[in-house]
Amino acid sequence: MSATGRSRASGDPSAWWALALRPSRPVVARALVVRAAVGMAVPLLAGLLCDRMALGVFAALGAMHATMNDRVEPLRLRAPRIALALTASTAGMLIGAELQYRGAGGLEIGAALTAVGFAGGALSATGPRGSAAGMLLLVSASLGGGMALPHPWWAAPAMMPCGAALVLLLGVRYRTDLRSDPRTRALAEVYLALGGLLAALGTPDGAAARRLLTGRLNQMQDLLPPPRPGRRESERLRWLLRSYEAALGATEAAAGLLWAWRPVPPEVAELPARLAGRITGGPEPDYPEWRPDTPSRTAFDTALRAAADTVAGRWAPLDTAAPPPPDPWRLRARLLSLGSVRYGLRVALCVAVAETLVNGVALSRSYWVPMTVAFVLKPDLGSVFQRAVSRALGTVLGIAVTAVLLALTTNPWALSLAISLCVALLPYSTAAHYGLNTIVMTPVALLLVQLGGESGAAEFWPRVLDTALASGIVLVFGYLLWPDRPPHRIEPSVVTAAATLRRYLAAVVAGRTQPVAEVWLRRTAYRSLADARRQVDLGLAEPPPAGRLAERWLPTTAALERMSGAVAAYAAQLRYGGRQPEPEVIERVLTSLDRITAAARTHRPPTGRIAGPTGPHDPSRSALARAADELDQLLDG
Repeated sequence: MSATGRSRASGDPSAWWALALRPSRPVVARALVVRAAVGMAVPLLAGLLCDRMALGVFAALGAMHATMNDRVEPLRLRAPRIALALTASTAGMLIGAELQYRGAGGLEIGAALTAVGFAGGALSATGPRGSAAGMLLLVSASLGGGMALPHPWWAAPAMMPCGAALVLLLGVRYRTDLRSDPRTRALAEVYLALGGLLAALGTPDGAAARRLLTGRLNQMQDLLPPPRPGRRESERLRWLLRSYEAALGATEAAAGLLWAWRPVPPEVAELPARLAGRITGGPEPDYPEWRPDTPSRTAFDTALRAAADTVAGRWAPLDTAAPPPPDPWRLRARLLSLGSVRYGLRVALCVAVAETLVNGVALSRSYWVPMTVAFVLKPDLGSVFQRAVSRALGTVLGIAVTAVLLALTTNPWALSLAISLCVALLPYSTAAHYGLNTIVMTPVALLLVQLGGESGAAEFWPRVLDTALASGIVLVFGYLLWPDRPPHRIEPSVVTAAATLRRYLAAVVAGRTQPVAEVWLRRTAYRSLADARRQVDLGLAEPPPAGRLAERWLPTTAALERMSGAVAAYAAQLRYGGRQPEPEVIERVLTSLDRITAAARTHRPPTGRIAGPTGPHDPSRSALARAADELDQLLDG
């Protein structure tokens, strides 16, 4: 059980608050910070030098939106990510500015923003890139309808891609600089995390090390190009792909050792870190001399030798296959799916309520309310409850920072420098905590208003009221009254994880009699398990009763994680231990996975607990039989 779970079990009612407020400690590349600062400073300084500050503000706004979607990754990934976000942002600004230019009334603006909210919400549900684009579509439409526009009015949306283009161009060097290729660093991080897992074998830290390794593998997979028939790949890319696939094989074997509670010699545990050094240009390490004495250790030795040879540039049999090509209709299917329509309706409802209240209450800057709704309802930022509360608290603290800055100076050059420094903090604050990100974003918004010719000092306390109003709308209409609470996110992810584990086990068993490559099946299984665990962790940050229900699913996700390790150990027994498939045991496990699926679909978390291992698994016993016993404890406890 997690620390949060132990705290709740001991009767500490504030444990979920501690989890919700605890920031992470991300490692942010210096390149992101530099691009963020320069991308914001150049448009503002150009606006000051040309005496067209209004244009500079909107160019800077485009640069900030690009910064929010910037990553240290190859240009082929950066360009579409930023382009999609800026297309949505520019379209939203064009809609809002056109409404303001025509002098549209409150009812027309409310109807237009509600429609934009539906479109943005539906787009947000298609994935991380769609989430960013959908949010910026609504944010920019709100800003365009309320901010002071330059002359001519269409110059505002026209300037935004200019600022974004600067941020994009600042990172073009990643296209040719192989030594600083982010894929190389990400691959090295995979091997470092693998070394961390090996060091944690046989200790209580093993599960956390395995989740860290899964995250590094996910990150590397996202940086690699999807396969396309007929495409000729460079030698460098082929090496990256094979080194990654070798890491997948070593990860599977290490998962079996983790489940069996069986450590490896220190010199073996240190080898992945030395391979990471080789990936980044260091010398080739020697393979340690050791004699594996169990099927799981033999499987790991075979996989690790293949990884060492592959990283060194030598051919090694990996027994892997390329993943299936992506479906070109996938985005369209997701965009028209029931889930995307539901999320679009959720955002549209909150925007409609916000616009109704805005039209009924005299607010100085009505665009702040729907803009806050868009930020809080971004679907991939975690708990809606946590974001609503963090947004309100972060706005108050951000306003205090802005008040101090404006009390010290109102000089536009100094304010431009302050804005650039705040935007430089965005890559870190975005990854660390939503509340911290709000503290950074609020001064940027208010100071841009100041530079645009309006009084930022007059915007302080009305913005607190607007933020509290928007957060309250989201909490009531987008959280309490909307059936997309944590259990409804956890349970589908549990169903997916159980289904992928089922396919993974079937591939392991079939692999003895037919050439089935398991690498992408187990990769899919690990990703789905990581998503299920993430949804549970997000639910734990919710107040009761949602948090308590998420805690009830915690043993199930832990059991599925252990089950994946048991399947890896069983695969080693089949290949290297001479064990024959056991149809009755396999059927028991498949039945248990079906029962977990049924429990998730009927909203009934299993009530049992699995006792943690107290020593290494006996290699003469069936790993799958022991896993079946553990699932029985979970389901019948």
